[in-house]
Amino acid sequence: MAFARLYELYSRPLYFNLLKLLKTEQAAEEILQNIFFIIWEKREAITINQSIKGYLFRIAENKVHDFFRKMKRNRKLYDYIQEVSCGEYEDVEIKILHSEETALLNKAIENLPPQRKRVFYLCKMEGKSYQEVSRLLGISASTINDHIVKATRAVRDFILANN
Repeated sequence: MAFARLYELYSRPLYFNLLKLLKTEQAAEEILQNIFFIIWEKREAITINQSIKGYLFRIAENKVHDFFRKMKRNRKLYDYIQEVSCGEYEDVEIKILHSEETALLNKAIENLPPQRKRVFYLCKMEGKSYQEVSRLLGISASTINDHIVKATRAVRDFILANN
């Protein structure tokens, strides 16, 4: 009967205090129940040197601090998991996207005439200068430039048309 009376007197003010601090009904209700569970479990060992109201509100304050510490730990864990999983997901997504782009580029290059394809590959893929390609293929640098301009346009048009 004493416990029921204690609950009747203090559960409502404790609940509103918890609600004000926690901002969620569910958390306030859970902590309120936890407070009275602790009181019930330790009813025979409790020695109160202050008012029962002060004792209950001190327990509530400690439980709120515990709640926020737990939330902070959970938030850090959530952020870490999200960072790791999103990073791995983005890596896979980037690899897939890159492989698709590479396949499309290779297909566009394959559609070029043989000489233009050779010039484009040497200049753009291998990074050779126009002069190096000119010496290697025995054609003028202006012809190399013409092939590059036309190849670049054809590759761009092919990609735009197939993307």
